[in-house]
Amino acid sequence: MKEIVAVDIGGTHARFAIAEIKDGHVVSLGEATTLKCAEHASLALAWEAFGRSLGRPIPREAGIAVACPINGEILKMTNNPWIIQPAQLGSRLKLDDFALVNDFGAIGHAVAQVGPEYMNHLCGPDVDLPTKGTITILGPGTGLGVATLLRGEKGYHVIETEGGHMDFSPLDAVEDHILRALRDRFRRVSVERIVSGPGLTNLYEVIAELQDRPITIKDNRALWTTAMEGTDTLAAAALERFFLSLGAVAGDLALAHGAHGVVVAGGLGQRLAHILPHSGFSERFIAKGRFETMMSEMPVKIITHPQPGLYGAAAAYASKAARAESAIG
Repeated sequence: MKEIVAVDIGGTHARFAIAEIKDGHVVSLGEATTLKCAEHASLALAWEAFGRSLGRPIPREAGIAVACPINGEILKMTNNPWIIQPAQLGSRLKLDDFALVNDFGAIGHAVAQVGPEYMNHLCGPDVDLPTKGTITILGPGTGLGVATLLRGEKGYHVIETEGGHMDFSPLDAVEDHILRALRDRFRRVSVERIVSGPGLTNLYEVIAELQDRPITIKDNRALWTTAMEGTDTLAAAALERFFLSLGAVAGDLALAHGAHGVVVAGGLGQRLAHILPHSGFSERFIAKGRFETMMSEMPVKIITHPQPGLYGAAAAYASKAARAESAIG
C-alpha cells in the first residue's frame, strides 16, 4: 500500500486529497481539500497550503489532473492564472514521480476503476459495463469532454480526445434553425456549442427567437435552475433540446469509437442524473438507422462518484506505477 497525492485543477478550484494505491488500483481516497485558485499565485503555493492543512509531510508521488490539453512546454488554463510547466513539476512540488493527465483523461481512469455502485443506469440493458472492449465517455460542463476507455486482458488504456469539437449535425427542422442561427454567431458550430453548460443559453436564445418571444433569463446559472424546475416554457424547451442533442452526440461517438458501453460524466451529468433517464436522450441515442438494435443493447451509465477527477488522477498514477513495476520485474 502506498500513499500519494491526488490533485484536480480546474479554472476556479484546485482539489487535493490523499489516496492509497496498490497493484495499479486506488484502494481509498481521503477527504478532499478545495482551494480557490485565485487566492494562490501558483500551483506550488497552493500545494504548500494543502501541506499546511494536512499537518504532516506530503507524499512524494502524485496524480495530477489539469483542465487543459497536456501538450507543449507550458500549460495554460482558461480562467486560471496559473502557468504549469510539466518539466518542472517534480522539482517545484518536491515529487519523486507523478502522472499528469487532462481533466477528462482523469475521468476515463475513474470510469476504469470505480465500482459498479458509482454507475447509475441511464438506458439500454441494466447490466455492468463490459470488462473488455471500448467504452465511450462524454461529459457536458464548461465544454464537452470526450474520452475513450479501452479495456483488455492486460489492463486498460485511456485515450484523451477533443471529440467535443466535432461538427453539430441537425436532425430535424428546429435543429436546422438552431444551426443556421448559431453559424451566424460562431461561423463553425461544434457540438459543445449546444451540449455544454453555456450551450443551454445558446439553445434558449435561438428558441426564443424562433418563437418570437423575449429573452427574460440572461444568467446561465439561473437558466439552468429554471429549466430544471420547469417553471419557464422556453427554458424547459431549451433543456429538452439539450437532452435530445446529448443523446444524439453520445450515440454518434459510440458508433465512431466502436463502443460496447457509454458513460455520461461531468458536473452537469451528475446534476442531471435524475432527469436524463426520463428525457429524450435514449430515443436519440438509439435512433441510428440500421444500427438501432445494436444501440438499444448497449449499456449507458452515469458516473456518480462525488470526486471523479481526484479519483481518476490517483488512478492514473496507480496505473502508471504498476506499468513501471511490471517493466522492471
